[in-house]
Formats: sequence, C-alpha cells, structure tokens
Amino acid sequence: MSLPSSHKAAVVPEAGAQHQVTDRSLAPLAADEIAVKVTATAINPVDWKIRDYKIFITEYPAVLGSDAAGEVVAVGSSITSHKLGERVFFQGILGKYDSSTFQQYVKIPAALAAKTPKKVSDEQAATFWVAGMAVATGLYHNTGLGLPAPWDKNGDAVGKGKTAIILGGSSSVGQYAIQFAKLSGFDHILTSSSPSHFDYLKTLGATIVLDRSKATSAKDFTDALPSGTSAEWVYDSISSASTQLLAVQILQSLNGGKVITVMQPDAEATKQAAKDDEKDVAVTNILGLGSHPSYRYVSEPLAAHVGGEAGYVAEGKVHLNRPQVVAGGLGAVEEALRLNKEGVSGVKVVIRPNEA
Repeated sequence: MSLPSSHKAAVVPEAGAQHQVTDRSLAPLAADEIAVKVTATAINPVDWKIRDYKIFITEYPAVLGSDAAGEVVAVGSSITSHKLGERVFFQGILGKYDSSTFQQYVKIPAALAAKTPKKVSDEQAATFWVAGMAVATGLYHNTGLGLPAPWDKNGDAVGKGKTAIILGGSSSVGQYAIQFAKLSGFDHILTSSSPSHFDYLKTLGATIVLDRSKATSAKDFTDALPSGTSAEWVYDSISSASTQLLAVQILQSLNGGKVITVMQPDAEATKQAAKDDEKDVAVTNILGLGSHPSYRYVSEPLAAHVGGEAGYVAEGKVHLNRPQVVAGGLGAVEEALRLNKEGVSGVKVVIRPNEA
C-alpha cells in the first residue's frame, strides 16, 4: 500500500465544461498531512454550483468534491494519530485541488480526518462531513449560534427545556441538525418533511414532524410547539426564498431570534425581519469551512468525537445519511451531479472514485 506517482481524477478542464477523467499527481505531503485512497465521495449541491457558477475555482483544470471516505496510504513526518491502512472520513478543501475529492487519492490535514468505525461502510461515512460541518458551524461556531458544543462542559444540556426548529428535516443537513440538537440536549425538536420520512426522522430524535406541504405558515409551527415552551432559533436546511421567509415569520410570532441558513440571506426574508422593531430577528448565512484556521476549534474536536470506536457514530448517537451509490467510478461524476441537482429525498448520492 502506497501513494502512486499519478492517479485518475475527474476535472473540469475549462470554464463551462463538464468533467473529464484524466491523470494527475499530488504534491509531497506536509508534516501534518495524510494521503488517502478515496473509496467513496458524496455529492453536495455546492459541487454542481461550483462547476456552474465558477465559485471557489482558482484555476483550470479544476478538481471539485468535498465529502469523502477512504484508506490512509501515507502519513506526514509528524503524524502519530493515524496509521497506514486506517479507514477515515473527512471534508475536502474547496479550491485546494490536492485536497478535493473527485479523484482517486487526496491529501488532507490529519487533524480533520475522523476515524471510520467498523460498523459503517465507506459509502455511509462519505455522507457526513459537508452537511455535518454545516450543522456544527450553525450551532457551535461563533458565526452561527455559538452554543457550547456537546463535547464542551455542560454542552449536552444547553437545550434543556427548549425547542429546536429545523426546516427540511429529511435533507442531509436537516438529518444531522436533528441529531446534533438532540446531542445538545434539546427537549423538543420540531421539523418538517414529506410524510414518507416521518418515522425515520423520529428515530433520529425529532419529537414533532409536520407535513411540509401543509405546514406553510408560522402559525402551523407555533401551534405545534409544546405547551409552555418556546424557540430561540430556526435552522433552515433548505434556505430557499420561501423557507427563509417562513423561518423569519416563525420567530417573529415568538420572541425573535436567529435564522441559520446554508444559502445567502434572501432579500425578502431580510426585509421581513426588519419590519418588526420589537422582535429582533437576524438571518445568518453560515459556511462550514472546516479546514479554515478560524473554524478549527469546531472541526478538530468534531472529527475526534464523531469518529472512532468510542465516537458518536459508533455509539449510535449520530446516524449517517443513507447513500445512493451511482456506479461507474469517476466517469459517473456528471450523472451523480445531475441526480443531486434534480433532487433526491432522504438519501445522499455517492460515487466510488477507485471503481473500475
């Protein structure tokens, strides 16, 4: 087992082009990095948005992809935390092509690689990091709610007596938001989805699930709150114009608070928030950039606590998204992007870069 001198990668050769499979190689490992053979990489909306809107692209040909799992094949000179042959799952680094995941091998800071428990497959593990880090950022980073994390002192009790509201519970982000709200000790977790996902979301920790096609007003949500409780924030895992507006109206029907979005704040939602002088509502967009130095105080302990045989996943406290595998290896990147762009429900699209 070793790092080859060259490997296959799916690259965007120029602006406006689709992915093509070609050969490339990695730069030498830094002392704090590991090299990983990528056995599974998941598709996120940001992947096709980068390709289509040319964001986070520093130069062409570009390598995209930011959610993966695999096997350690080389370690930097200072690494003692990981060993050859170990299975890991991790978040790639946008704009840093040696650390982007639509290729057979990557290098990544070792501190950001969680150890994959024996009980889960690489396809499952590859579904975690982009959505999981978005949730951790929204809940625990100072650009989001800034709550104490579950691994902090008393961080597992910050939600005692409180209600978490999560729009889009069956999305990848929504599923992890439900579970981390539970880890943070929220007594009540109110979410919305299509009825086919109700039972599954309740196994993740949701206590109240509303039909998203019927729960379209703030009153629908406030009426569903348990008696004597309130909510101070809404995590909008969908972040469309309509869901952002709904989130603002929910908090204005209560005592104000913060709307966390995974997309840029919508103009109408921001305008609605400004209409109520008595109820302070802020719409806050978060970026789950786990590799950035200012995010490491969240991403590094998250990696340490979510992975391993004594971590959240192994203990059953975090259930990974259900993968929908697209066969064809790197040659299937465009098909996988198409499926994600058209929309999937309750699952996450995954490919296997080393699959023939």
